[in-house]
Amino acid sequence: FCARKALDRVPSSTAPPPRRSPAAPASDQHTPADRPPTPGLASEHRKDPPHARQVSGIPPTSARAMFLQTLKRAAAPAAAHAKAHARRSAPIFFQRHMSTAGSGDVIGVDLGTTNSCVAIMEGKSGAKVIENSEGARTTPSVVAFQDDGTMLVGTPAKRQSVTNPENTFFATKRLIGRPHSDPALKKDIENSPFKIVKAANGDAWVADKAGKQYSPSQVGAYVLQKMKETADSYLGRSVQQAVVTVPAYFNDSQRQA
Repeated sequence: FCARKALDRVPSSTAPPPRRSPAAPASDQHTPADRPPTPGLASEHRKDPPHARQVSGIPPTSARAMFLQTLKRAAAPAAAHAKAHARRSAPIFFQRHMSTAGSGDVIGVDLGTTNSCVAIMEGKSGAKVIENSEGARTTPSVVAFQDDGTMLVGTPAKRQSVTNPENTFFATKRLIGRPHSDPALKKDIENSPFKIVKAANGDAWVADKAGKQYSPSQVGAYVLQKMKETADSYLGRSVQQAVVTVPAYFNDSQRQA
């Protein structure tokens, strides 16, 4: 009898497991807090940052993706962004020079009606306007011929224009590609100190005191040659490539000329 009472006090190790509620599925043996993560889906059990929680109907996964994209953009190298910005903001002829590195120097020439200038890209420092032999950044778009046949371009030609007006050509850019009968040239023909004559093809050309005719494009070529010499002297080598500006108001015939 005493032995039976002692055995009754010892807990049975073979007690049956507690009954599971019939409404609870077998997969809910663990609470959401201590449920083990499924292999391959561990990211679903990570806690979202406070700003990545669902706001205004945006799922947490979408907010997380937006957050990661923002971090990637913020961590992008500043040098790459600066290089892209420099390429977008650079003029067209400088973009061409940057994209053809190693193919030779390329200069940009602004052939103006009154003055002209030449520039070149120098590494990453940007465009540099080259000074001419007189130390000026711009060169007068003036071409003159002396009685002995000597040609002057730029500042020397402008200085002697008062004593040699009939052989000094300036503002010839307005004549490029225009017929002599153009009403817009009537006032220039009447007031010009040098002769504006009708060429064989009907275009407006200029003529010196001796009657020798020059096309406006030829006069402009003399100015461009002066710009090339300025660039060659600065670089110490011959430049073979150049881009010349064209006014926006030029028509097709003027652009071709």
